[in-house]
Amino acid sequence: MSGSSPDRLFTARLEDMVQRCSRTGTCVFSRFLDERQCAEAELWCRRNTGGLLYRFWGGFGEARRKILAIYPDYAADYIIEEFPIVCLTFTFRKEDRLTHRDFLGSFMAEQLKREVIGDIVVGEGAAQAIVSDTAAKLLLTSVSRIGRAGVRVTDSRPFELEVEQKFQDIGGTAASLRLDCIVAVAANVSRENAAKLIRSEKVEVNHFTVTSVSHELREGDVLSVRGSGRFIFSGASGSTRSGRLHILLRKFI
Repeated sequence: MSGSSPDRLFTARLEDMVQRCSRTGTCVFSRFLDERQCAEAELWCRRNTGGLLYRFWGGFGEARRKILAIYPDYAADYIIEEFPIVCLTFTFRKEDRLTHRDFLGSFMAEQLKREVIGDIVVGEGAAQAIVSDTAAKLLLTSVSRIGRAGVRVTDSRPFELEVEQKFQDIGGTAASLRLDCIVAVAANVSRENAAKLIRSEKVEVNHFTVTSVSHELREGDVLSVRGSGRFIFSGASGSTRSGRLHILLRKFI
């Protein structure tokens, strides 16, 4: 497995969080982390936080982008309330078909960095964004349009939009549950080309780069193939007369 440990700068930031929490006895928070960073930080925290506690939170249960908190045990009962995040609600005309990209582009145009912006969920006539408290102050006063559409923004509503993830089911057969066999089905390429993708560090399993073609997938693993998308491996169900396994992947769309 390659890329399974955080880079030095990321590790240094985690070390600094632990040191500050130990020194001051207060809760310490990161910026928003993506899914891979959360996975890396989770592994690091298991081994390096000592008697301190840690938790990830992104404003709602299904959030992909989250903030890491490292905190003393006395704060365990109320740590969620301490996270420096705000839920902003944007309302607009239902006929204005706004997208995640529209909102993120408008936020970035306000000179905000991606690390202060969490998940953005867009519905019909409304969207909600989880952002840092400092970013919220700016967006509440400066954003009146997203793209060409007028919007109204408030911080007075809790997160309430339904997070709907759509999937495309992809079935196929594979000689085994080895990574090269599964990638071949996911990317619709030959097993040989799947192996090249893996060895070129273009494949991730559960947010970590894997370079071993013989790595075996387990049901529920999240597979990412650069250029082909993200998938959940739903496992194998039976076999063909020739002994190949029937497998199912669910592609994020």
